[in-house]
Order: sequence, then C-alpha cells, then structure tokens
Amino acid sequence: MPVTYLTSEGYRKLQDELEYLRTTKRKEVADRLHEAMEGGELIENAEYEAAKNEQAFLEGRIKELEVLLATARVVDETLPADSVQIGTTVTIKEEDNPPEIYDIVGAAEANPSEGKISNESPLGKALIGHKAGDRVQVDAPAGSFIVKVMKVE
Repeated sequence: MPVTYLTSEGYRKLQDELEYLRTTKRKEVADRLHEAMEGGELIENAEYEAAKNEQAFLEGRIKELEVLLATARVVDETLPADSVQIGTTVTIKEEDNPPEIYDIVGAAEANPSEGKISNESPLGKALIGHKAGDRVQVDAPAGSFIVKVMKVE
C-alpha cells in the first residue's frame, strides 16, 4: 500500500472525523433507516432508499479513513526547515504578482482554498527540496511558469 504523508494536524483531523463517523453519524443513519423501515412499503419508500445510500457512502468513507490512517506517516515538523518539504510553509513570488504563502501537505489533507497544497500537485512537486532564493520552474496543466522561493519555514 502506498504511504500517506500527513502533518500532525492533518492526522488528528482525520482521526477526529473517523471517530465522529463511527459514533455519531453511524447512529444518525441507523435511526433514519429504522424510521424509514417503519414508514411502510420498503420497495417504494424513497426515504429508506436515501438512508441506505447515505449508509453506503458513510461506510465507504469510514473504510477510506481507516486505510488512510493505517498507512499514514506523520512528518516531523520540528526539524529545521531549510528546504521545502511536507510540513513546511513556503512563500513564493511569481513575476510581478504579490507573494503567496502555502503549507506543503500530503495529498489527503490538501485544501488550496486554505493555502494547503499537496506535495503531489504540480506546484508542490516542483517546490520540494528547494531553498529560499531558488527559482523553480513549475510544469502545470495550463503551462509552465517560474516562481522564486522567498522564504521556507
């Protein structure tokens, strides 16, 4: 199985989500199923069908999280960051654009709207191993561009 790289925060969030799904959410779905089964003819009961679908998605997500956490490797964020790695924060600048700040994380916890980019994304992959002052070519689906690494923390 492939290793999943996570920050300690990402690992904790996934553990919390798994615990919530196993306890609270499973009970909610079971209650919905029970109520729907009491609602009459199961063959034509849309609420029962919706609850069964929700149960299937829930169990799939639980299984996905279990596998993710079982194969996770939590990166050591206490090491000095002289180059871009998973768990570091990097400030980059492209041409005349304002600087951008990103946290480099594993794919499982990537969320670009929060400034968390995956080490497997074109930008993340290009930045890995580079230091402040380096100019880095990023080969993205929309084309190549150059960024300068301003700071690594």
